[in-house]
Amino acid sequence: MRARLAFSTCSILILFAADAAHASPAPAMKPALRPAAADTALFSGGCFWSMEYGFEGRPGILDVSSGYSGGRTVNPTYDDVNTETTGHRETIQVIYDPRKVSYGELVDLFWHRIDPMQADGQFCDRGDSYRTAIWWRNDRQRTAAEASKKQMEAARALPSPILTTIAKAGPFYRAEEYHQDFYKKNWAHYHAYSLACGRDAKLDRIWGARATHAVAKN
Repeated sequence: MRARLAFSTCSILILFAADAAHASPAPAMKPALRPAAADTALFSGGCFWSMEYGFEGRPGILDVSSGYSGGRTVNPTYDDVNTETTGHRETIQVIYDPRKVSYGELVDLFWHRIDPMQADGQFCDRGDSYRTAIWWRNDRQRTAAEASKKQMEAARALPSPILTTIAKAGPFYRAEEYHQDFYKKNWAHYHAYSLACGRDAKLDRIWGARATHAVAKN
């Protein structure tokens, strides 16, 4: 995921993570608690490690998974997506309880975790697989996402045009297990990557106090 950076730190980190994953059996996927009212949202915000960290543990969010969406091939691997030939973007799937958190609130959280003005990826991660997107699953989500974008544009909240895609969702393919909860399994690697990438610093410049960070502070 970090192989195309201008520096080598993060490409080394992903190799360490992959080696660790092959060295021991992957843990079983955590079961997602899905009450009858649960719904699903899909967001592409660059590095899915950072996006997963930002959404997990918030009220009403039941489960967050890293994966790939928007591409042309079936069941892509990380290596496939990393070639930038499959059309997929790194994506998180958010299972949430709409009785406790609305889709509009999730969209608002998403905006404040990304740079909507960047055309070539996100922060230090460059390539189409890191471009941002809101993938709507029904007309209600589409209306909410488009209204949120129009509201920001009308308020002139950003100095440049919003380049984030708002498009109909296709299949979501769950990423390899070593990517899931990466910030929990490999905190030192994740922390080093986040600092080197400068995501939080740029978020602060764009959003100020409204920014939501990619690095835990403890």
